[in-house]
Amino acid sequence: MAFGEEKQGQTPDVAATDRQRILTAADRYLREEPVTITASFSPRSAGGKHDYFSEGDYWWPDPKNPSGPYIRRDGISNPDNFAGHRRALIRLSVQVPSLAAAWLLTRNNRYAAHAAKHLRAWFLDPATRMNANLQYAQAIRGLTTGRGIGIIDTIHLVEVVRSMSILEQSRALLPSEMSDLRKWFADYLDWMATSKNGLEERDAKNNHGACWVMQVSEFAAFTGKRELTKFCRKRFKEVIVPDQIAGNGSFPLELRRTKPYAYCLFNLDVISTVCQILSVPEDNLFAFSLPDGRGFAKAMAFMYPFIANKKSWLYPHDVEDFQDWPVRQPSLLFAGISLFKPEYFTLWRALNPDPTVEEIIRNYPIRQPLLWVA
Repeated sequence: MAFGEEKQGQTPDVAATDRQRILTAADRYLREEPVTITASFSPRSAGGKHDYFSEGDYWWPDPKNPSGPYIRRDGISNPDNFAGHRRALIRLSVQVPSLAAAWLLTRNNRYAAHAAKHLRAWFLDPATRMNANLQYAQAIRGLTTGRGIGIIDTIHLVEVVRSMSILEQSRALLPSEMSDLRKWFADYLDWMATSKNGLEERDAKNNHGACWVMQVSEFAAFTGKRELTKFCRKRFKEVIVPDQIAGNGSFPLELRRTKPYAYCLFNLDVISTVCQILSVPEDNLFAFSLPDGRGFAKAMAFMYPFIANKKSWLYPHDVEDFQDWPVRQPSLLFAGISLFKPEYFTLWRALNPDPTVEEIIRNYPIRQPLLWVA
């Protein structure tokens, strides 16, 4: 549990619920070798072989100027943009947590050893590792070689880092390797907290700002950066909640987008994960509210009916993939446990835990709740 005060009988048996899906997937992943960003490269990247590169999803050629700078079409993903690094990162974020969860269930060292193989390839091996920055993420052809907004791509490292702390118990990684992993994430944290791109993403008003807090919270916990943990807890209370949650519990900045349902679900999951990481017995962020009542609990209460019955959604439908939501949103589980709302985790259990649509997977970074509530 995040902060250990929940009573027996008030929490679902996540291990029993997910055991078969975890082991089936992990057994399949045992046969798959690591694939890092060095396996693919785009000539449009301004970086080198070890630099992560992606292109802005919603940017397209200008019909009036085909050879000129790209233009934005919000919510419509361009399938011709380079996605090799992001797909490799998401693959890592699917496989390592699954293997870590399988080890947690069985204590079978095959799973931990294979997860460790991925981690060495991505963060330790000089031939295949990724540099600890996202300077070239979400570039736009003809406009910029990388943006702060691109830092959202490493939301897919949050559950990987959660896995590292669990895998440390297995001793599949040497103490020196764990030290080097912590050094990699300490370096990445420093870049996120001091670089121009990092500061731009921190100060983003919508889900991007929440994603920065989620990442920094988990990476700081892993690396022992207590000042950053304290900063994130303060920022949640003084910036994220006041700026993003309306009086009725909605997310106005997400409702304005062309995919309001997906963005509201996504932001709810991100904020719930922030609460799960940062809550302690004396400071339960799930229950925190401003004097006017705004807080995570109000946002959860606002979205719950629309998750339970999407047909009741009062706002425009998403321009893409509306039919594929919701999935097994972790916000339902985390809130169900921490706010003592069994109807939340009853709904969580009924939803699809393993979507196959790429866009849904991209916006569903917490897939192994056993790692968070065991």
